Amino acid sequence: MTKVQLIADAGSTKAEWCLLNNGKIKTVLTSGVSPYFLNGDQIAALLGKELLPKLKNAVIDEVYYYGTGCLNPDNQKMVQKSLKRVFKEARVKVWHDVEGAARGLCVRQKGIACILGTGSSSCYYDGKAIRKNNPGLGYVLGDEGSGAYLGRKVVQYYLYNTFDEDLRARFDATYVTNANEILERVYKQPLPNRYLAGFAKFLADNRGHYMVENIIEDGLNDFFFTHLCKFQETWKYPVNFVGSIAFGFKDVIKELCNSYSFELGKILQKPMKGLIEYHS
Repeated sequence: MTKVQLIADAGSTKAEWCLLNNGKIKTVLTSGVSPYFLNGDQIAALLGKELLPKLKNAVIDEVYYYGTGCLNPDNQKMVQKSLKRVFKEARVKVWHDVEGAARGLCVRQKGIACILGTGSSSCYYDGKAIRKNNPGLGYVLGDEGSGAYLGRKVVQYYLYNTFDEDLRARFDATYVTNANEILERVYKQPLPNRYLAGFAKFLADNRGHYMVENIIEDGLNDFFFTHLCKFQETWKYPVNFVGSIAFGFKDVIKELCNSYSFELGKILQKPMKGLIEYHS
């Protein structure tokens, strides 16, 4: 008898859940799940509210969860316990999101796997396991090239009055905010990384302006220089990318790969198709 599987790709901004049932595929989107911002009770409550009703009482046999923050063993255990509370009869396996990116991008081939979404990370994957992984330092100390990193630059340009009159007017028209509100959201409100990443859309909507292009190119180059250049394997195997930032700015990714003499592999918005293939 075919087992009913639930595969999750969970970032801090949003999570994609894929139910595999007798050859049929059902996709559900929920809010993001980050163990750095949500405790076990909150994760279970979120799944009970946003996920379970859309699964319509499906009996899940196996849960394969790939999530941000789950490289930390304590976070991994907390997420696993939360999933077991929701799916009591299921076999639950939890991996960090970099493992999901590697399997989703490379499946069983050797390569470099990169995440460029709300946060960022990278690894060398030998087709079976991750052999090298640069540590993720989060949106305060790291996450180069991520949505939070690029969005922070947008906010800095705005608050420091670096934008020219044209871009400042576009920003004001788009966000209708001020310095006090921005600082309140960043330093006193929950999920500041998600808030900052929201400003990356301003870059996508204003391509062609030299300041916008500089922010995008500099931010992504910081990721290439800080992370990809640390792996000797980067010059031997394809470099693959997944995430909203990578997909949205793939033209810049291609240019940077050329300038660094990297072989560009896949650029995907989501890793789910590859994860389904891997678990099949």
